[in-house]
Amino acid sequence: MRAPVPDILSEPIRDVWAKPDIGLHPHVPLALLCNASESDYAQAADIGFTHVLLEDASQISGARGCGLVPVVVLEEFEDETLAGLQEAGAGGFYFRAAHRLAAIFWCDRLGNAKQRKPDVLLIADILGARPDEVAALRGAGFDLATSSSCYWDFASGWLNQDTLRTESVAPVLAFATPPGSASWQPAAMKRALRFSAMFAPAWAVDGRFVFQGDEDMSPELRELLALRGQMAVLLGSRAGRVISAAGAPVAVFFRGSFVSATNGSVEAKARQPVGHLLPIIGAAGLRALGGNAFSATDILAMEPGEVAFFTTLPAAEISLPAPKLDTGAPRIGIEAISPQVDDGRFPARRVVGEAVEVEADLIADGHELLAAELLYRPGREQAWRVVPMLPVGNDRYRASFPLEWLGRYGFVVQAWYDRFSSFADGLRKKVAAGLNVALEIQEGLQLVDEAAEADERLRGVATQLRALPAEELQEWLLSEDLRSTMRHALPRKFLTKSREMPLDAEPRGARFASWYELFPRSQSGDATRHGTFADVVAQLPRIAAMGFDVLYFPPIHPIGATHRKGRNNSLVAAPDDPGSPYAIGSEDGGHDAIHPQLGTLEDFRALVAEAAGHGLSIALDFAIQCSPDHPWLREHKGWFDWRPDGSLRYAENPPKKYEDIVNVDFYTEAAKPDLWVALRDVVQFWVDQGVRYFRVDNPHTKPLPFWEWMIADIRSRHPDVIFLAEAFTRPKVMYRLAKVGFSQSYTYFTWRNEKHELTAYLEELANGPAREYFRPHFFVNTPDINPHFLQTSGRGGFLIRAALAATLSGLFGVYNGFELCEAAPVPGKEEYLDSEKYEIRVWDYEKPGNISAQITALNLIRRENAALQSHLGVEFLPCSNEKIIYFRRFAPGASTLLIAVNLDPHAAQEGSIELPLWRFGIPDDGMLAGEELTRGGEIFWRGKYQSVRLDPHDLPYAIWRVQSSGIAT
Repeated sequence: MRAPVPDILSEPIRDVWAKPDIGLHPHVPLALLCNASESDYAQAADIGFTHVLLEDASQISGARGCGLVPVVVLEEFEDETLAGLQEAGAGGFYFRAAHRLAAIFWCDRLGNAKQRKPDVLLIADILGARPDEVAALRGAGFDLATSSSCYWDFASGWLNQDTLRTESVAPVLAFATPPGSASWQPAAMKRALRFSAMFAPAWAVDGRFVFQGDEDMSPELRELLALRGQMAVLLGSRAGRVISAAGAPVAVFFRGSFVSATNGSVEAKARQPVGHLLPIIGAAGLRALGGNAFSATDILAMEPGEVAFFTTLPAAEISLPAPKLDTGAPRIGIEAISPQVDDGRFPARRVVGEAVEVEADLIADGHELLAAELLYRPGREQAWRVVPMLPVGNDRYRASFPLEWLGRYGFVVQAWYDRFSSFADGLRKKVAAGLNVALEIQEGLQLVDEAAEADERLRGVATQLRALPAEELQEWLLSEDLRSTMRHALPRKFLTKSREMPLDAEPRGARFASWYELFPRSQSGDATRHGTFADVVAQLPRIAAMGFDVLYFPPIHPIGATHRKGRNNSLVAAPDDPGSPYAIGSEDGGHDAIHPQLGTLEDFRALVAEAAGHGLSIALDFAIQCSPDHPWLREHKGWFDWRPDGSLRYAENPPKKYEDIVNVDFYTEAAKPDLWVALRDVVQFWVDQGVRYFRVDNPHTKPLPFWEWMIADIRSRHPDVIFLAEAFTRPKVMYRLAKVGFSQSYTYFTWRNEKHELTAYLEELANGPAREYFRPHFFVNTPDINPHFLQTSGRGGFLIRAALAATLSGLFGVYNGFELCEAAPVPGKEEYLDSEKYEIRVWDYEKPGNISAQITALNLIRRENAALQSHLGVEFLPCSNEKIIYFRRFAPGASTLLIAVNLDPHAAQEGSIELPLWRFGIPDDGMLAGEELTRGGEIFWRGKYQSVRLDPHDLPYAIWRVQSSGIAT
């Protein structure tokens, strides 16, 4: 019998669950019974198992008769054997130690088996296989592959990498316990069952624990099997990904919109701050199955061995409020509020799921004590939510609130004189000094009377206090209960409110994402054929496999013919030269049109959808410039600044000249406001096509008031839209662009190559005022910039720059060709020779010497470690060699990373690094343990100083994940 559908499931999911299909139907996950007797088959089917693993093929008919699909274990893999067993009724095969043979062996045999019976289940046993052996099975055609998750200790950091390797062969089959394992404690067994049940699409359970153990596990299994079926749509087809830090007391993984938390200990309780998890999975909260919701400020308290299940709560959207100001009162100063930008003129920036910690200095004359509250509200809500603020020393107060919506928040700090606490504090001191306090007690009663006049519920309290004996009355006046009551009941004299501070809660991608840029027209593989959106679709698996989140295109609009640029930026174009995509506009349309050779608008929408299926978002270039052939020059001449001779001034960025481009003028009479609205409408058009990321070309050359209005206008309807500023300009202009609305910005990282340069720049970004609003996007190269460092560095330099960008910022981007170490320059310039800005290029993505594998590994490390998912939380540490930069990355609730990068692309460098043992409470002669993430393996460092050697001809960087507790000796 199927269990009832949980209330949390939506109606569409209920409809899917109602289908009667079994077996490999995607919404009824496979459940495999192992090591069971034939007499147990009927009961197993009743519990909810779909398949049974048979060591003895003679039991095939018995399994089928009970409604189970028989899966036969095979040690030998001859085609004749498979054919005979299929004829006998075998519904699947479990190929023991399948990694003994490579994919080329399996393709024919598995293909033949599928041809004989398309629904035959083919399972690869790869337990114990080396990584290279697993890699050799890719593309073999298996339906499932065994995971090592049954060996995981709920603390080590290897499970995600093992899962990725397994999924490269086939979807994951997770065993509840290691094959062949003996008896387990009931608590540990239940923990293993509950963890493994939801971890993967397919689940295998040892029948000895079901039917032969000391405790009847049938009810537990029945519940879990039913739950797997009910939750299948939410879980998706991939196995879980661990998001908890290595060594954390609570192990957490997520699948789709499902989250599982496991207390790894069967003896001790454990606690997990929810706020450490939500930003990693991009959720606003968690809801326990059939239970309570949890936000960023909540704690998961878990019993020994407990496994809890949750679904993620998506962020609702907030429409933009009209700001209101309250100027405050004279006696209490509210200062140094954080977070804030320019005293609230611009919003601070956070991502949804975070707990925002608010602090303020509350300063008043005299010795009176103060009371304070934090008031916050999302969007246009009128009612404030209230959180008490507590003193943390030196007149500073603190409170926090969770971000559960996308969009604009407001918060206010308010304070008042806590007259009764001040009275009670003085009374206590006088009593301790042995002074006569009769008059003070009368003053206290007067305060109680005043509170009773304001709140009639206190009148009885006031009467009772006056009837008490003096000694008992004094005790009551000093009690914490009365103090707490009076703090809120007494009229709040000298109440002061700060102005409302704005804060934007943005999507996770505003803070953490890996971008990949390519020219769609160069994706055909043929320099004579213009690429299409369909050609880009063919590249999506490769780009997604490297771990990128955002695929960014330069302009995809029609290109003008007038003054079209030729190859290598020549002023004369050949008839077949495609021109620069930044010369936007022709008779085929302008900024809201697509270059005809790329495809249609329907093709573009299909690409957006296909990219989403690979976990990729599409980013478009918004370039406010026009070819002389742009329709606006005919239809809206008043939007341009015409010269006295009737010509237009072409765009310039001395010494560069762009004869194929003219600029609009935002401040002609005809342009105000029509041009502004038209440009807003262009962005809105692409938002309507599903685009949520925009890279804006040279925004510092357009009016700041335009950006502030336009971005706010778009976000008032779509708070999930993200704007990236391509602003290589003066620092304060870059910062101002961030303040007016840009979520991210290009940076000077491109030209920071030395240790002192990188250190100073990251200190400014991570620890200066800009940390509240400026998010640096570390692009390692662009179509416009071929850095001198890369032109002469060789492969080692590309690895160095990739490692620096990937580990120093949550936002990391590469332009297509970087992974191939493409660096041929125009002599004497930071430009690419044969730039694809002016021609169609052909790329060999398997070119020898490429660094695709290293970029993939860096992106995986970024995804697995929250410490790398922003530019904050960086500490530069001592290293004896100036050619080696060495730093610590950290984040609340995340594993700490130590990273060393050789900045010399030509020679190996050695140095002595200083371990920050003091950060872990470890003495200088203690031991620090962890993992080497770039090469794999454990590390055990004893002592404060360690030696490193980094070779650019091998791997010029090392990343170590260290245990937060270390090992003290």
